[in-house]
Formats: sequence, structure tokens, C-alpha cells
Amino acid sequence: MQAELPGDDDSRDKGDMTSRCIHYVGFRDDRYLTAYKIFGGPAFIHRVWDRRAAREIADEDLVIFANCPHDQPVKERNGDDIRE
Repeated sequence: MQAELPGDDDSRDKGDMTSRCIHYVGFRDDRYLTAYKIFGGPAFIHRVWDRRAAREIADEDLVIFANCPHDQPVKERNGDDIRE
């Protein structure tokens, strides 16, 4: 007889491949390294909290802000993600 592992349920939807992504918003200095040690590497890095960043967040995602409150308003204009 094989032991059943916790969470080993055949009734769940095997096609559901959603996973939580980590988004970093506004990181530009050593706070990035601190957040990386605590939460792991981000899947997405957003320079500013704008409409584009907000649109890319799923309900199950984790959003980490460098220095702003989590309920801050979204900026009216989209920012750039890369500066060269």
C-alpha cells in the first residue's frame, strides 16, 4: 500500500499551471539585494508603479515596493522600463 502525501489529490485540475510571480517596483539601490535575499528573484522589474505595471499583476502575484505604500495610486503616464 502506498502512502498518500499531503496535497496529493487526483481530483484537482492537473492542467492548472498558474504560479505566483514576484514583481519588484521602484528598486534602484541596495534595497534590491535585501529584497532578493528575503523574497527571491523577481520575475518582473518595474521602474515605476504605472498602468502597465498594474495591468501585468495577477491576483496571485506578490508585488514588492521599494519605498512606497502598497495602496499608492497608479501614475497617470507610463514610465520606461529600460534606460540605456
